[in-house]
Amino acid sequence: MELIGKHLIAGEWVGSADQFSSDPAQGPAHDFAAGTVDLVNRAARAAEDAFLSYSATTSKERAAFLNAIADEIDARIDALAEIGSHETGLPDARLRGETGRTSGQLRMFAAHILDGAYLDARHDAALPDRAPLPRSDLRMIQRPIGPVAVFGASNFPLAFSTAGGDTASALAAGCPVVVRGHHAHPGTAEIVAVAINAAITSCGIDAGVFSLIQGGGLEVGQALVQHPLIKAVGFTGSLRGGRALFDLCAQRPEPIPFFGELGSINPVFLLPAAVAARGAGIGKGWAASLMMGAGQFCTNPGVVVVLDGPSADTFRDAAVEALQQGPAQTTLTTGIADAYFDGRDRVSATKGTTTLVTTKRTDKRSVTPSVFETTGSQWLSSDALAHEVFGPLGIIVRVADMDEMRTVARGLEGQLTCTLQLDADDTDAAKSLMPILERKAGRILANGYPTGVEVSSAMVHGGPYPASTNFGATSVGTMAIRRFLRPVCYQDLPAALLPTV
Repeated sequence: MELIGKHLIAGEWVGSADQFSSDPAQGPAHDFAAGTVDLVNRAARAAEDAFLSYSATTSKERAAFLNAIADEIDARIDALAEIGSHETGLPDARLRGETGRTSGQLRMFAAHILDGAYLDARHDAALPDRAPLPRSDLRMIQRPIGPVAVFGASNFPLAFSTAGGDTASALAAGCPVVVRGHHAHPGTAEIVAVAINAAITSCGIDAGVFSLIQGGGLEVGQALVQHPLIKAVGFTGSLRGGRALFDLCAQRPEPIPFFGELGSINPVFLLPAAVAARGAGIGKGWAASLMMGAGQFCTNPGVVVVLDGPSADTFRDAAVEALQQGPAQTTLTTGIADAYFDGRDRVSATKGTTTLVTTKRTDKRSVTPSVFETTGSQWLSSDALAHEVFGPLGIIVRVADMDEMRTVARGLEGQLTCTLQLDADDTDAAKSLMPILERKAGRILANGYPTGVEVSSAMVHGGPYPASTNFGATSVGTMAIRRFLRPVCYQDLPAALLPTV
């Protein structure tokens, strides 16, 4: 596959002195120019220059641009599936589906902005004769905040990366974007950048509206979030890396919002009647969700909380049987596999934890499921068990009664999702959990599994810290656009000076 191997800076493919090589799951490696602080400066300045014209475009013009990007991405689906499967090891069908989700997000935002409702416009007409004082004419409207930095995610090479939800919502809001591509899939990122650049050309948009910087050391990411022309950051990744960037954003002379999605253990609460009636089925369903995509979903249900007793045994035995048959799966990077096994060892070494299914490492990027069991009291006394292990690792927490289940729920950190498995006879128990879970998660499910995030207006993909760094935001769904807008009030301005929408 022919790749350029350079950065895209405001419409120009730019090389750099240093290079890095991709680390594909299969097929040949490719060389790419490595990012530099100078490239960050060039991209940020170009984005700021483009902001003046791009922020003044109408919703109709931006919608046409977003649809053009979607068309260009769809036209490259074969190339994206090929390079994506080489780089990540993900199957062809998953990558084709993710390509459709990526273009679908762009089209969703294109449709969303056309009616102008996202602007939340408000008008208080002038009252010149009001006593004792007249009132001015006041108009409020949401306006784009400025250039946005986006960090590509490792686990979604398309839908949460170069033209993913962060980029789509920022462009829809009227904000230029500078993307830091993820080193796990630079070829995929490049092809998407080619598609975006083609749409920029066909729509006559200022080329500075989009830039892609590949690779480079920590200083490149630091320079991007601390650049004075960058006004917000979108990030999907690890708690450690995200928190470091969040702190840098807060330490700037002008602090900026950091919209980070940092991970979650996504607990599943099994209520008594449901487990008694269908424990084996729930066990098989949980196992399938836990293993999906080698567990490399930020909504992977890593913890199950269930009342101790025979029904819990039925659930556990069915889950263990299904998980023991789970095949070895390829992880997105060697680093993810290394971290998975480190997490497994940490959980295994925790006092009061029993190993039910143990994983074997067949090669540097393959994993199989790991499952552990512990008591509610041991869970509550051990902080080590409550940290996400990225991959197909699950912990079954057997609690003594509903009081202890609620105590476990109250002790949780912020989550992307919490799930209830319940039947009609569990309604009262579920009602006692709901006020707790609403404060813990951005999405609460009943009788399902959280893997899989629907792209729709009502979706919330976020939650209290550390699931995300801004509890009032979502990175999926049409409300994601609000992250890159701010309210401006116009007092007594003539119509000619008001923004065009």
